[in-house]
Amino acid sequence: MKQRHISRSLYRAGGLFCLTAALLGWIGWQPAVAAPPEQIPVYTPTPGPDGRILYIVKANDTLLSIALLTGLTVDELKELNNLTSDTIFENQELLLGFGGPLEVTATSGPSPTPTPLLPTPTPRPGLGNLCLLLYEDINGDSIRQVEELSIGDGAISFGNQAGSVSENLSTIAGQDYQCFNDLPEGEYTISVAVPEGYNPTTQNSYELELGAGDQTYLNFGAQANTLTQAEAPQIPAEEGRRSPLLGIIGAIFLLAGLGVALFAGRILRNR
Repeated sequence: MKQRHISRSLYRAGGLFCLTAALLGWIGWQPAVAAPPEQIPVYTPTPGPDGRILYIVKANDTLLSIALLTGLTVDELKELNNLTSDTIFENQELLLGFGGPLEVTATSGPSPTPTPLLPTPTPRPGLGNLCLLLYEDINGDSIRQVEELSIGDGAISFGNQAGSVSENLSTIAGQDYQCFNDLPEGEYTISVAVPEGYNPTTQNSYELELGAGDQTYLNFGAQANTLTQAEAPQIPAEEGRRSPLLGIIGAIFLLAGLGVALFAGRILRNR
């Protein structure tokens, strides 16, 4: 009886051992599962209204941890925030950069009152003076000398391109320039017709720009032709003027006569 009780106990112990071994083997057969990696927070910078990107320092933050979080270097953080050391404080604002231009919201105000357009006054043209002369070019050199006076019975005409001035006049002999004052500035054309019996020695048409305040003088020359010179009265040489050679000869004879008289007087005294 005692032997049968021992056998039952051994049987129970062996079954428990087998069950335990089987359970351990099943556990060992299960595949190993790796622990999930630790999640690293990613900092997404958001610019403020003024365009600056700021970071608020948290507890246990260092410049190195902030640099790793934001993708900057420690030296860049120091340069942006004018830091001379690695010391930072909780709730301190650190500048990380600029996210864009400053967004300015326009404040609506009163509508501007349009300024009425005033009429622009038309500027008055300036005035100039023009003096003209048709002179007798005695030597035909096309240059007027003082003794070369004006020729009569000639014609002078001039006008401006605007059409506001148009003048025609006859020349008068023996006079100086014929002047026209207070003419409006602009481009003028002047032409001259010489009287019969004369040939022009200068150009008889001229264009000029008369400016404000100008005092312009124009000379037109003409020389009498051969027929006119032949018809002019000639003054005989003996009546108009005497030859200087005759005066020199007369003076020589007078001096010779005085010399002879003095010589004869000395001879008479010596006797």
